[in-house]
Amino acid sequence: MANTIRIGIIGTGGIATAAHIPGYRALEDVEIAALCDVVPGRAAQVATDIPGARAYVDYREMLAKEELDAVSVTTPNSAHREATVAAFEAGLHVLCEKPIAMSLAEGQEMAEAARKAGKLLQIGVHMRFEAEAMALRRIVEAGDMGRIYHGEATYMRRRGIPTWGVFTQSKFQGGGALIDIGVHALDRALWLMGNPKPVAVMGMTYANFGKRRDLATPRGLWDVDKFDVDDMGVALIRFEDGASLILRACWAAHIEGNIIGTRILGTEGGAHMSPLCIYRDMHGSMVDVSPTGLVPVDGHTAEIAHFVQCIRGKAECMVPVEQVLDVQAILDAIYLSSSTGREVRLDA
Repeated sequence: MANTIRIGIIGTGGIATAAHIPGYRALEDVEIAALCDVVPGRAAQVATDIPGARAYVDYREMLAKEELDAVSVTTPNSAHREATVAAFEAGLHVLCEKPIAMSLAEGQEMAEAARKAGKLLQIGVHMRFEAEAMALRRIVEAGDMGRIYHGEATYMRRRGIPTWGVFTQSKFQGGGALIDIGVHALDRALWLMGNPKPVAVMGMTYANFGKRRDLATPRGLWDVDKFDVDDMGVALIRFEDGASLILRACWAAHIEGNIIGTRILGTEGGAHMSPLCIYRDMHGSMVDVSPTGLVPVDGHTAEIAHFVQCIRGKAECMVPVEQVLDVQAILDAIYLSSSTGREVRLDA
């Protein structure tokens, strides 16, 4: 491999232009060589700001013509599996946006393709890379929290139904708020708990706001006629080691404002973020401990830099695909539990 890492971008929508492209361009010896988007003219327009980058409408043509080292897959969820498998068949590393795919079965196919190719598959769960999450993870790994027995993961918006893209259409995304932002809250909480193995899920999803035209929103109204996904999901997840996790995710609700938080409870201490605070006993007193001096980290920028370091063999991927597959299994189970009204076993 040449010293310069050559990157292709598959999908040039918002997450590509706001995060992936700036992230790669900020790194030394990394070149965005090509971009692709199925919308005619979109990739070409984005490429005008990237010297030397070539634009394509068909990613298979891009993979065949360009000498790339890796790609970012930043398409709607429905295209994750096909584009990622094609990239592995071309011998490339892949950074794929969350969730891994439309279903666990698709995700497993992607993981197998990565294994066969001997290449890296990293999923874009960027909230792991933020400074507070990294700090709390170190505290948990050191054993200072004791045995982690419960977690709470929350990502709730007061008015945040997407008015752009195809987020509200099940055929492209496979779900709504749960699979869009719930995946972030779930992944980060599981990671901070040490990724216990899930064994059972009870969940509910709701769609109380997506079909309404009378709501006040800062971005205007989404396409109500095409909305056919959940705008809220909740779940109770049980784990093999006896731990539990409560998940809440919504795009819209009558709440005081956006709420993004993770809580974990251990036998020797508890923690909540953000902001990060540790709660424990010290010498007969209850003590609250808050870290100071943490340098803010943009999660997207950090995950892209980490991906490149892993490609260079200078880091071990901190997003093992097995952990992401567990996240997808839980998401699938929440939707199934909601439709059947029953607990879904994952260890059967």
